[in-house]
Amino acid sequence: MQGLQYLPQALSSRIETTVQQHPELFNLFQDITTHISTLTPPTQTNENAPSSKKRKLEVEPSTADTFDSIADISFSIPQRKKLKLEISRNSGTGAIRGANATTGEADFGIRYSDVGTCICVPVPEKAQPQYSFCILPTSGDEQLLFSVPGTKIKPEAVHSDQPLDEEQSYKDVVMKMLNKRLKKTKVVEPNEKEFASTITQPHRKGEKAVHVKAFRGSKDGFLFFLPTGIIFAFKKPLLYYPFHSIASISYTSVLQRTFNLSLNVYTSSSSSAPTAETETSTHEIEFSMIDQVDFSGIDTYIKRHNLQDASMAEQRRAQKYNVNGGTTTTIKDGNEGGEGAEEGELQKAQREAQDMEDEEEEEDENFDPGSEGESEGSGSGSEEEEDDDGGNVDADGNLIEMELGSEAEHASD
Repeated sequence: MQGLQYLPQALSSRIETTVQQHPELFNLFQDITTHISTLTPPTQTNENAPSSKKRKLEVEPSTADTFDSIADISFSIPQRKKLKLEISRNSGTGAIRGANATTGEADFGIRYSDVGTCICVPVPEKAQPQYSFCILPTSGDEQLLFSVPGTKIKPEAVHSDQPLDEEQSYKDVVMKMLNKRLKKTKVVEPNEKEFASTITQPHRKGEKAVHVKAFRGSKDGFLFFLPTGIIFAFKKPLLYYPFHSIASISYTSVLQRTFNLSLNVYTSSSSSAPTAETETSTHEIEFSMIDQVDFSGIDTYIKRHNLQDASMAEQRRAQKYNVNGGTTTTIKDGNEGGEGAEEGELQKAQREAQDMEDEEEEEDENFDPGSEGESEGSGSGSEEEEDDDGGNVDADGNLIEMELGSEAEHASD
């Protein structure tokens, strides 16, 4: 559960134990921890030391450690301020830090050994290109979120042990630094073959958007559909769901212009694989108010990775542990499913809604205003009366004819 890092360790453990025993309480605790994470961090830690001081000690480098660095980088998580980005050259015990340019002390950071996922995404709704790097821990450590401009580097702002190409952008330089130092993971990016929105970006019309707007409760943000999972950014905390943590995905509240995306995820931490105790315990995460025009692209992405099918969850976990020898997914242009692909959840819901509308229209077409008063059996009763009256007329007519015939016989006599 994300956000537990802002609570004392004893309380975090109690919450995790309670959620494992009562999965239905997950959303409640998640909302509470998310709310707490938006407040000012607590002044005391488990060791009764100031939290800011504790962060500095956790990422304090060895005396022999050196760093590649970039000046004046904007950090958003865990604190919103401009700092010097420092990336240790020691791949073993090094760290990624935000450091004070004047004193050289680290305000916060995360060790390489604690990095679970590193993601780079374009910042939406910006006239000038910007890119955010999301550094996500393997467990309850602090997340890092910082942004760099999409422009070419200023050589005086970058310090590196590698030769610099002045034609490179800040994004390219940071990605190169991180990919060189991180051993357990590499930087993941969204791409248009995985997902591209059909909505034109007003500020950057020549560039396709690789995100959709969405809400998590009352919190607005952006969903990015990555080759390894789905991330909701940029509010604190960042929510990332790798494929192996997703049991299934479905659609809810399908309306004419919007729909909701519901992720059924395992109760364990989103950045770690499900354990034996939690692999059957799931909870629902819903993202709402997604524009209908993007349902086709999202549905194609979900079907490509078999995320709509809960029975495929075991295979996704097997791939996480490399049980099957490390399979990869080949991404093709267009809908990989082709004409014979299984109908998506959203398409199925839309088809059923259309069928209901067609049935209502058909009933309207067959409606006879003149028959309204004949409902509830009145029509059948009047028809029977008409039949009975008709029968009496025939019977009376035959009787009169017989009587006239007999009178004629008497007259002749």
